[in-house]
Amino acid sequence: MRIALLTESGYPYATGESGLWCDRLVRGLAPHEFDVYALSRDARQETGRRPYLPPNVRAVRTAPLRDAAGETAPFARRTGYGRRERRRFEAAFAELAHGICAGDEESGAGGSGTGESGAQGSWARESQDREPGARESGAGRFAAGLYGLAELAREHGGLPAALRSEPAVRILESACRAPGARRAVAAATVPDQLAFTEQLERALRPLSLDWYDETDSGADGTGAPAGGGLALVDLCHAASAGAAALPGLLAKRFFGTPLLVTEYGVQLRAHYLAATGAPLPTPVRALLAAFHGRLAGEVYRQAALLTPGNTHARRWQEKCGADRARLRTVHPGMDAERFAEVGEDEESGDPATLAWIGRVEPAKDLVALLHAFAEVRRRQPDARLRIIAAPVREPGAAAYLAHCRGLAEQLFPDEASGAHAVGENPVSFEELGGPEAPTLEDAYAASAVVVLSSVVEGFPAGLVEAMFCARATVSTDVGAVVEVIGGTGLVVPPRNPKALADACLALLRDPERRYRLGAAARARALELFTVEQNLAAFRGIYLELLSHSPVRRRTSRGVPFAHPAEAHVPGSWADQPVTATAGTGESDA
Repeated sequence: MRIALLTESGYPYATGESGLWCDRLVRGLAPHEFDVYALSRDARQETGRRPYLPPNVRAVRTAPLRDAAGETAPFARRTGYGRRERRRFEAAFAELAHGICAGDEESGAGGSGTGESGAQGSWARESQDREPGARESGAGRFAAGLYGLAELAREHGGLPAALRSEPAVRILESACRAPGARRAVAAATVPDQLAFTEQLERALRPLSLDWYDETDSGADGTGAPAGGGLALVDLCHAASAGAAALPGLLAKRFFGTPLLVTEYGVQLRAHYLAATGAPLPTPVRALLAAFHGRLAGEVYRQAALLTPGNTHARRWQEKCGADRARLRTVHPGMDAERFAEVGEDEESGDPATLAWIGRVEPAKDLVALLHAFAEVRRRQPDARLRIIAAPVREPGAAAYLAHCRGLAEQLFPDEASGAHAVGENPVSFEELGGPEAPTLEDAYAASAVVVLSSVVEGFPAGLVEAMFCARATVSTDVGAVVEVIGGTGLVVPPRNPKALADACLALLRDPERRYRLGAAARARALELFTVEQNLAAFRGIYLELLSHSPVRRRTSRGVPFAHPAEAHVPGSWADQPVTATAGTGESDA
């Protein structure tokens, strides 16, 4: 099977959890061939050294979603539009803009609402076949406009320039002022609309890429086709429902290729959180949020199957319009082997040590953790807290870490803790890879209880690692924590230092309970969160999706029996029942 793996700011360049998952998937499903289509937002990803890729990765194609010198290289032709193409663009963009601006309560707008419906092509007529009322709804109009722009870009190019043109701004202004528009976008000024169209052009760049070829671009050393476009793949697998899934939407639209979407961190939620602190006017943030919401909803509706990584992500998908019948939870696969030695050693760990391990950022709420530990320290004087930070830090992490260090000095001024002291403070700030915690396994092995104090969390990978190490855990009830823990650890409300302190003390003072919970946690993690279970799930999903897709002819050079004989039989033979013909041994299709 040939699979297009669609990523955004991830594999094969990024080394985070998303990149690791993709790498394990590609290597674990070696019998399948993968073409990687990567959207990039960081110049370092494009110019940096690409990691070693396994032999079953046939090709890697990258396109930037940012402004940079030479950015036009990956895009399709940028020709000027004639009168007919201008009308097509204005009609399609009007549908897209009205779909973005329309409130969720909108039930109809009376036709296209553009006054230029005569220029609409097959994309507008076909959108009438969607579910009742979808054509007039905001979601229906957004989809009609999106595919109209995609078809125009595929046939004539020139879409990036058109999206930044004066007619586009005028159409957006009309959509913002239209009856039924969202209240937040109605106040958008011309500078706001200019700022949004600039952001929109970047987000829609996948529509203008040359990834939708229908012929191979050459052959590798074995004689097999080495390149080509999305027309040649059997399945598109998107690592998120944002911009990464746009090429998959178009592959389904143009070629009927099934789309599989996996989300371990909901991309729409990430956009909402990022927009909260963005230095943008309120109308621009509202327009961007509406666009990403419409895009996610369309991806969820068109995907053949959605595989959220946890119930938390599943609830987001359902709220955005995903059909429950096409949702299947597949937990992330994590490497359990590296933690096997720690998990099997019941005697390891300082019985008075709490450990926090992760990326330093305000969402982790280390301030609440420090206040909770002050209460723990008051009631158990020999307790110690190790804050072990990952070396790769988010923007602003240094300032937040400095604030936490200052708070620790205020809460524990020159306080010694006997044999357990690190310097003169019972709280130690360490860096993963340093002398105190050279490896992740060492960090978990030295602690009795692992603490998670976050106020915002998706899938808590750090908790799973602690479970592999058979460590008892205390966590805040955020994200998918309860689903992951499943009764094998203590869970308290977020932003509640008193409850966090009580739970930590309960485990520090009860070694038998710690060992019991740690053993149960390890057994649960080995059952649900290993790489093996993840690969087994996707191996079955790939075969299932392909079995429901029609056989399509593909270019293949020098490969005997590359196409089954049935591929040349006219009609939808795959959907017809087969009945045996008596006495002949043949069958009617």
